[in-house]
Amino acid sequence: MRFQPVPRVPNFELGYWGQTVERWIGEGMPPEEADRGGFYGHSFFGIDDRPFLPVKLGPLPPLGPEILEDTDRYLLCRDEDGALRRALKEGTVRGTRPSMDQFISFAVQEPQDFEQLKPHFDPHTPGRYPPDFHALVAQWRHRDSPLCAVPNGAFGLYSHLRRYLGTEGLSYAWYDHPHLVHDMLEFFTDFLIETLRPGLAAIPCDYFNLFEDFAFKTGPLLSPRIFREFLTPRYRRIIEFVRAHAIDIIWFDSDGNFEPLIPLLIEVGVTCIWPLEVAAGNDPRETRRRFGRALAFSGGIDKRALARDKAAIRAELEAKIPPLLADGGYLPTLDHAVPPDISYDNWCYYLELKSKMLGSSPT
Repeated sequence: MRFQPVPRVPNFELGYWGQTVERWIGEGMPPEEADRGGFYGHSFFGIDDRPFLPVKLGPLPPLGPEILEDTDRYLLCRDEDGALRRALKEGTVRGTRPSMDQFISFAVQEPQDFEQLKPHFDPHTPGRYPPDFHALVAQWRHRDSPLCAVPNGAFGLYSHLRRYLGTEGLSYAWYDHPHLVHDMLEFFTDFLIETLRPGLAAIPCDYFNLFEDFAFKTGPLLSPRIFREFLTPRYRRIIEFVRAHAIDIIWFDSDGNFEPLIPLLIEVGVTCIWPLEVAAGNDPRETRRRFGRALAFSGGIDKRALARDKAAIRAELEAKIPPLLADGGYLPTLDHAVPPDISYDNWCYYLELKSKMLGSSPT
């Protein structure tokens, strides 16, 4: 991540659909390995460990879940963020739904609704850290894997606004209710800093991850002007805080194509972007050409190639991994979680070929 020589490049992956794991069990994966660990089969496949501080950054007490209707096909429920959503039951495997839920309403419909939400984000509420946190700290002092300061998917400025306003509601709120958006951003920035403070004081972490998902296939969901006005000052505060705790590797997670915002991310101090979704037009080689060593990368391997054949897999890996590894600052992974159109045989071939390129051997 610092473009320095290393004895071994880490072997990471994001995760797997539940449907993928079920397919692989039918194609030869030992079923007991699928139920071991947080990510199905990570240790079995030789994927390196990446622990996170187990801090809860959602509402406490949560606003759900509450099931309002349960039919043969759907669940109508209110989730822990207070969003009303309709979920398709059929095809759900290991907690993975075959499609996104239909979002019906969100916790903040009017500016005054946010006042009702604020008490659920007290940084000092018991339960933000698990009861065995100090035992985990003692264990992590002897770790041989990188420790992240925030669980993946747990916190982002845009993503926290979207959780309580919805994508459409937030898209209007930048313009119709700017004072509300500023209030929410200041509040959540303060909340994150104060919630993380005891954790970072207890154990040094190696990197910090912001989860946003603020882009779609052809571009970002907010403009550079909106980014500068609303997000830039809060990102700066957050990154200054974590850097004061000796964390200088700042990851930024978003699906879609957010290339127009990359220069602004570099300005606020982001040092790595991921997962570089290829179907959205991202190419880590082109991004490296444009931004040089201002950014490290993780991801960028087209998952669609793995759904084809071994020749396509080899072509994808040979085109990207060797030149990017030679340049440094790159962790090759798929550009998202592993979908169920990838066979077990193709997945094992991908891991074997990638391991050879990393200079290691798969288990």
